[in-house]
Amino acid sequence: MAQQTGKKVALSLLLAMGTLGLGGCMGQMGLSSMVTKGNLKVVDNRYGRAGVFVLLSPVYGLAATADLFIFNTVEFWSGTNPITGKSPALVDHQVDAAIKVNQHLDGALKTVPLASLPSGVRSMDISYPDADNALMELHYEDGSRSTMRGQRRDDVVDLYYQGRLVSTLTQADLGRLAAGQHSLG
Repeated sequence: MAQQTGKKVALSLLLAMGTLGLGGCMGQMGLSSMVTKGNLKVVDNRYGRAGVFVLLSPVYGLAATADLFIFNTVEFWSGTNPITGKSPALVDHQVDAAIKVNQHLDGALKTVPLASLPSGVRSMDISYPDADNALMELHYEDGSRSTMRGQRRDDVVDLYYQGRLVSTLTQADLGRLAAGQHSLG
């Protein structure tokens, strides 16, 4: 029974880490923009372009999916969109927002999360040293490494990046993440 509970917590932690990775879904949509630019170059007529759009609709769907779950996420975490080569201006754009949180956050949470890390991830390892810990280790092409660790403590899980506490999730938060409800509020 304890082993099964440990597996559920580990799965919830893995889902939480994965969900954190999907936080960068908002971005430039670089691949989708490339498909649109290509469509515009096929024919100079609005009806012809609409016809090409219908024919390319599966391509648009695949491009948008790749943007949302891969390229925009890389853009968010690394600071550069791999398709456009540009920085994440969209998510860092300053506006008069309805909800103001920056004044309450550590400065590290206001900038590109992995901008100071070397690019070129070679591999990633996830391990579970014991029932209360999960460890994710990134190995880079230049030989350097970075780590993210989740540690269960009573009814919460603390998430650490490079040994620094970055978030604490309750068991209820983890349950919502495991159920596919990405909002923690």
